[in-house]
Order: sequence, then C-alpha cells, then structure tokens
Amino acid sequence: MKHTVEMVVLAVGAFLALVGAGLAQDRLFGAHMWVLFFVLLGGTLVLLRRVDFRPAAAGRRAGETEYFDEVVKYGVIATVFWGVVGFLVGVVVALQLAFPDLNVEPWFNFGRMRPLHTSAVIFAFGGNALIATSFYVVQRTSRARLFGGDLGWFVFWGYQLFIVLAATGYLLGITQSREYAEPEWYVDLWLTIVWVAYLVAFLGTILMRKEPHIYVANWFYLAFIVTIAMLHIVNNLAVPVSFLGSKSYSAFAGVQDALTQWWYGHNAVGFFLTAGFLAMMYYFIPKQVNRPVYSYRLSIIHFWALIFMYIWAGPHHLHYTALPDWAQTLGMVFSIMLWMPSWGGMINGLMTLSGAWDKIRTDPVVRMMVMAVAFYGMATFEGPMMSIKTVNSLSHYTDWTIGHVHSGALGWNGLITFGAVYYLVPKLWNRERLYSLQMVNWHFWLATLGIVVYAATMWVAGIQQGLMWREYDDQGFLVYSFAESVAAMFPYYVMRAAGGALFLAGALLMAFNVTMTIHGRVRDEAAALDAAPLPAPAE
Repeated sequence: MKHTVEMVVLAVGAFLALVGAGLAQDRLFGAHMWVLFFVLLGGTLVLLRRVDFRPAAAGRRAGETEYFDEVVKYGVIATVFWGVVGFLVGVVVALQLAFPDLNVEPWFNFGRMRPLHTSAVIFAFGGNALIATSFYVVQRTSRARLFGGDLGWFVFWGYQLFIVLAATGYLLGITQSREYAEPEWYVDLWLTIVWVAYLVAFLGTILMRKEPHIYVANWFYLAFIVTIAMLHIVNNLAVPVSFLGSKSYSAFAGVQDALTQWWYGHNAVGFFLTAGFLAMMYYFIPKQVNRPVYSYRLSIIHFWALIFMYIWAGPHHLHYTALPDWAQTLGMVFSIMLWMPSWGGMINGLMTLSGAWDKIRTDPVVRMMVMAVAFYGMATFEGPMMSIKTVNSLSHYTDWTIGHVHSGALGWNGLITFGAVYYLVPKLWNRERLYSLQMVNWHFWLATLGIVVYAATMWVAGIQQGLMWREYDDQGFLVYSFAESVAAMFPYYVMRAAGGALFLAGALLMAFNVTMTIHGRVRDEAAALDAAPLPAPAE
C-alpha cells in the first residue's frame, strides 16, 4: 500500500516522542518532545489521507519517470518557503538592534532570534537549495535515476524535521550554548543519520552513472557533503547527561573549543556556503546561457586548490586571543592564498558568458547569476584582506564583519540560489516560461539595492566602531565608552533593517512568481516588451 511504511514510521516516532515527553528528566526536553510528537502526528495524518487501501492489481507498478524529480520539486518549494521565513526573521532581528523594546521575553529576544535567523537562512534556505539542486544535477550529469528509491524522500523530510527541531530549540533555549548555539545532542544525532542517507543517495547515483565522466559540479557537491559531515561530527562531539534530558557537555573546552568552533565555522562557510554553491554556478550558468564552461581545466584547478586551502583558514577568526601566535599566522597565510583559487572560480564563471554577454541585458535570470558571481569575487577578496592581522585589529568584533558576511551570503548565496530556482521551476513543472520575467527583473533590483544598502551601511558602521574603540585622549584614557559606540550605531541599524526589508520584498516577489508558474499562469508582458526601445546598432 502506497505510503504505508512511511505512515507506520511516523506513527511509531510520534509514540516514542509522546513517551519521551512523559519520561523527560527536564522541562525543556519534555517541551521539545511535545513539538516532535505534534510534527510526527501531523505527518501521519497527512499520509493517512493518501494511503491507497485497495489491493494492487496483478503486475501493476507505479510509473517511474527517467529521473526522480518529485523530491526536487518539494526541495525547491521548501527553499522558497524557508528563504522568506529566514529573511523575515532577519529583518526582525535587525529592528531589535535598532529598537530594543522589540525584544519579547523569553522566546523572542535577540539572543534566541539571532541563531534562529542564521540557521534558517543558512541551513533551511541554503541547505534545501543544495539538496534539491544536487539531486537534480547529479541525475542529469550522470544520466541515472537517483539512487535508493525512496531514500530521497527520507533525506528531504528528515532534513525538514531537523530544521523544525533546531528552530524550536533555539526559541525554547535548548542549545549547547556555544559560539553557534548548536542544537542539543539528540538533534545532532538525527542530522547525522539524515546526512549519511544524503551521502548514500548522492554517491550511489554517481556510482550507478551511465555517463563515464563525472562533471565538475558533482565534485563540488561531493566535497560539500563529505566535509560538512566531518565538521558536524567533530564539532558536536558531546556527552549527554542523561538519555531523557536535553543537557550535554562538549568534548572540548577553553581555547581548544574556540579553535574547534572556528575550524567548524569557517569551513561551514568554505564548504556549505562556497563549495556547494559553486556547484550550482558550474551547472546553472552554462545551462542558462547555453554555453560550455569557459575552462574545464581551470575548474579542476579551482576545485583542488580550494579544497586544500580552505580547511586551514579558520584560525584567522581568533587573532589576538589565547590561540598560539603560530596558529593565528597559519590561518592568515592560508586565507590570503585562498584569494587566488577563489578568483579563478569567479573568472571561470564570468567568462562562461563569452559569446553570450548580450544575455545580461535581455535575461534577468542571467543578470542575477552574474551579479552573484560578482559578489562572490568581492567577498573572497574582502575576506582574505580582513584576515591580515593589522586590518583585523580594526575590523574584528565590529559590524564590518557583519557587512562582509551579508555581502557574501545575500549577494553570492542568495542570488545564485534565486537564479537556480528561476531556472528549475519551469523545467520541473513543464512550463513554457516563468509567470513573469518582469518580476524577476524587479526581484533583481530589489535584492541588489537591498544588499548594497545593507553592506555599505555596515562597512561604515564597522569602521566607525573600530575607530571609536581605539580612540585615546592625551592622558591615555579611552575617549568613548562602549555604550556610546552602541548609541552611535542607531542610524546604521535602521538603514540595515531597510536594506534587509528590500531583500525580503524581492523574495516575496519570487515566492509569488514561483507559485503562479507552478499553477501554470503566464503574465501577458507583450505590451511592456513592445513599449521597450529596441537596441540600435553601433555606427
């Protein structure tokens, strides 16, 4: 019977969650088990309505298409949904900094909303984008159906369950209370199981491929999956106090914990937010412009140089701390060297448009992808520059870092994901084109303006902070107190919220455009196109 196994698994999980809630040894663990119970119960009821209890006809077999695209469709929808949610929480968090009265205790204060925002945009929005696009790309480039049958569904729904548990854990205060406010041990264990299933599905498809060559995008996806697994396991090594309690103790402490955290943190940037999204660049830009990758040889050099160098760069986050000076310098040196392979990838992405540069003017999806690569180049220059100790002495702990992170995350990760979504939706739902290309254009300009306002504001705010913190008078005393530097940030924080709101508005336009496209609607834009002036030939 269709969906019967899934329904039984969810029902058993709901029962175990109910038992866990009853036997919980602390209040927070019990609250989380109730969340899990209702999520699994809801999933069971949804599947119950879809179960076909009729006896199967002799020899009847569910029709399978060449590729397993149903899970990719769900992944694209989840990407758009979690993107809007994550950007909305980001705007709220920005407003909380400008207007502290918006902190609502205890669940909706800045301390709990901030990790909710970062995890929503990185792991919910970005993670779903990576899972969906990797499943799509690996099947096309391997000419093979996704390995494992329904294993793809387990990866998708298991990952959504992880997102819900992590998000509710942040708001309830169920975290390890470390730098990244990681979820507690039982959520980490569940993610490990899901991630191993993800690796099996992806790698199994490559091993079963009918195409002898492994396309470079799959190398980047595979590096992302394997390295994130290693980072997750090592960084989250912990000993639970009890089997029915939320509390655990990390395997690391002191400066060792700090180094482990930033080894994890920087390589999450390197392999989750860089390698995985470079795989998107290497597949979707050539497909959208209908041109081959500029240099396949350069892409291979880009891959191996990036993979080798990135893993060493984490200590640059710990300049002027208790970390040994040689380790700080090691991180700085590898960070500076990273500039070369990073820009090699940027050049490869941009030069893929050779012979198709006119598409930047005529195709807003291409424009979005090219802008993403431009932001990638800018962020991968700024990052190595900020790792230099003398620069870091001014920028560290300031909003300059926030501006840098968001120019990369919104400009690179956000825009390349939007471009991939706009490419995928008509293909997956067999539509002739998107509902509205004009809306894509509006989305491009809203997002770009929002990023520029956000990043430029934070650059100015960060430099002002750094200068105020190091200003001394003639007698050697600090001129400004920390509270005065915080008060001086008010106009910048309002501008940051405005930039984030513009970016959110663009995402809402995308959500509407995608929804209309899925429903088969097409907006008549002929009048607008006829009114547009035709380009005149050069004389």
